[in-house]
Amino acid sequence: MTLDAQGILAAVTIAIYVPVLLISFKLVAKHRSIGWILLLVFCLIRLLGGSLLVAAEDITPVNTSLYLGGYALEASGLSPLLMSTLGLLRTVSQTPLGESRYNRLFYLLKILATGALVLTIFGVSDSGTSSANAMRQAGVLLFALLYIIITGICLILWSRVTTVMRYRKELLKAISIALPFLAVRTLYSVLSTFSSSTFSLSASSTPSDSDLAKFNIVTGEWQIYLVMGMLMEYAVVILYAVAGLLLPLDQDYKSSDFNQEAYPLSNPQY
Repeated sequence: MTLDAQGILAAVTIAIYVPVLLISFKLVAKHRSIGWILLLVFCLIRLLGGSLLVAAEDITPVNTSLYLGGYALEASGLSPLLMSTLGLLRTVSQTPLGESRYNRLFYLLKILATGALVLTIFGVSDSGTSSANAMRQAGVLLFALLYIIITGICLILWSRVTTVMRYRKELLKAISIALPFLAVRTLYSVLSTFSSSTFSLSASSTPSDSDLAKFNIVTGEWQIYLVMGMLMEYAVVILYAVAGLLLPLDQDYKSSDFNQEAYPLSNPQY
């Protein structure tokens, strides 16, 4: 089997996400919270998408459904990564009573992320129409908006860091370090989506701007996809996985020197 550049990258994706998937199962069992569950979902999406693209290159005659499925998963993978970040921030914002201070906000943002994902999936699956292109663009812009809001939440938590419990402060540091990588990954999705008037598996789609054509996930330059796409999101995943393995978040509730008065914002805020 001979793979082209995209096929090789898909095979590499499978290889690097298998160990992270196993770690993600451990993190879900350890922490049992939505942020780690969504990290597991992201790893599954990357493995499935990579497998479809590798299989597509191995099958003769060409099966466009496999390519479409693989690239659709690639395009929608940003959603669980952003939602995982959101879930981890929710963990950071928990009070000593185990409640999030911003439950209503996180609920609304979950709806926003779900809506962006639905628009992206429908835009890819019905790629031959102008309305599908509008849905893809609307979806990715919602992802960009979600990233901006996530950054804002992170800044708010830092401004009130004295109210954040000990190990959750360390998790907040990991999320903050991951944000620049996540920004580049989100930017790549925006540029890729606006690089073509349709989501096509051939080079015949009409570029909306020649300068953006190189960012196209299907027909663009694989080096850009490798750096802005694969490496950026993998850096985020590794940061979250390492933080999840090292931080005993449950110990925040078992600390012998826990002082309720040290957390004046422990009551839920909306």
